Amino acid sequence: MPEQLAFTIEVFLNGLMAGVLYALVALGVVLIYKASGIFNYAQGVMALFAALTLAGIIDGQVPFSHLINAILGTDIHHFGWHVPAFLAILLTMVVMIALAYAVQRLVFRHLVGQEPIILFMATIGLAYFLEGVGDLMWGSDIKSMDVGLPQGLNTWIDDTTFNAFGYGFFIDNLDIVASIIAALLVIGLVMFAQYTKQGRAMRAVADDHQAALSVGVSLNFIWILVWSLAGFVALVAGIMWGTKSGVQFSLSLIALKALPVLMLGGFTSIPGAIVGGLIIGVGEKLFEFLIGAPFLGGATENWFAYMLALIFLVFRPQGLFGEKIIERV
Repeated sequence: MPEQLAFTIEVFLNGLMAGVLYALVALGVVLIYKASGIFNYAQGVMALFAALTLAGIIDGQVPFSHLINAILGTDIHHFGWHVPAFLAILLTMVVMIALAYAVQRLVFRHLVGQEPIILFMATIGLAYFLEGVGDLMWGSDIKSMDVGLPQGLNTWIDDTTFNAFGYGFFIDNLDIVASIIAALLVIGLVMFAQYTKQGRAMRAVADDHQAALSVGVSLNFIWILVWSLAGFVALVAGIMWGTKSGVQFSLSLIALKALPVLMLGGFTSIPGAIVGGLIIGVGEKLFEFLIGAPFLGGATENWFAYMLALIFLVFRPQGLFGEKIIERV
């Protein structure tokens, strides 16, 4: 196999893996949009908050330690123990469910029937609030994340491709695990949305809040459920991104990359989030490798996804799997 073709295949595979990580964030946005018609700008910050909480619990860090020490004049930062990863994940999920309950009771309960732009602005405020609370609770320093997931070069793929093509492909074990988990998440969420009573109620709430209330759907319960599911997806995304690049506040910016993913896949489609993520991941990697680095000086990954989404909107505004726009003439 020619060396250039081998490099291209390796870039393609790594693009698929990167696309899965983008899709994990987009999944949470899709869930909330399907159930409430809200584009959740805070999903990336939710992933950051979940990762910060998980890392803090694992390390036995005292929440709000800087605030407590400043008020009481103490110097306590850790409890002196380390929590097993599985238990820490369960405790973090409890925190995310509590967050979902608080968001519904304190914010969206009072915005039933309001215009979508008002709900969207509320998620912007929620994003900045969570970012500030996360900083106050756990500090702003970069934290490592280790929950036992395999990392580093997959030696089997490296040896196999080297024997077959004379060039070993570098595929990260963490990316493979993320792909498997994302596939299981999509299957589970699709089955939940299509075949459960709560899933059908989610779609009814998204169509019309007042109509759903009139037929006995509990809007409060559905929104808590959906925000809890989005919190779970944010936790999974936070684990993957935190393990890959460390838990730092730049993680909140991955929500911006979820936007072109949703434009391609559709705001209401769970499988579309995965397909859109794969297209973005592969597209930006191949464009950088084949065109960006040789002809444009590189750094095209920062803007390629948005350019692709903009071009795509011209021809199919609802996305590949979004609901078709039907207008009466």
